[in-house]
Amino acid sequence: MATIRPGNQSALLVVDVQVGVVASAWEIDRVVGRIAHAVQRARAAGVPVVWVQHDDEDLPKGSAEWQWVPALVPQAQDVRVYKHHNSSFEQTTLEAELAARGVSHIVLAGAVSNWCIRATAYAALERGYDLTLVRDAHTADAMRLDDGTVIEASGIVQELNAVVSRLAYPGRRSGTASAEQVGFSPSGGAHLR
Repeated sequence: MATIRPGNQSALLVVDVQVGVVASAWEIDRVVGRIAHAVQRARAAGVPVVWVQHDDEDLPKGSAEWQWVPALVPQAQDVRVYKHHNSSFEQTTLEAELAARGVSHIVLAGAVSNWCIRATAYAALERGYDLTLVRDAHTADAMRLDDGTVIEASGIVQELNAVVSRLAYPGRRSGTASAEQVGFSPSGGAHLR
């Protein structure tokens, strides 16, 4: 059984909203706007913002494709985490960064829904964190299966929102909220309004 994280500190995780990752993502301008709104609200409430950035041979660190989209700019006080796998927790400093800040609740946004967002959501719950997926602040590309079937990006996003709102892990809370609904209290905690 996972260790349940003590405390009530929240952090906003923004995952992989990088030029090369979201170049053809579904409704990317709207989604980036919702992410920017969540970031602004978290900062105003003193909630840590953690930027998780992927690199691999197709997305080399420092390349133009590796950069954050221009509308999202990490600030000096924000936390930066670099990853090489779908989960933001695997072989990264994320868990240590969260522990140093007493985080027990993760508010999650970014790209792409069916890969890194899903893997990070499950990993957070498996490690004992409460989780809120920002339902209007994650995106995906349409997915073509081997048999030619296409799963539309809107369906991928909708399915993940439905799954996260129904997940049940002992001693943990999991749910979704819009970028406008996620409430950040002055003490740094997050709650649903």
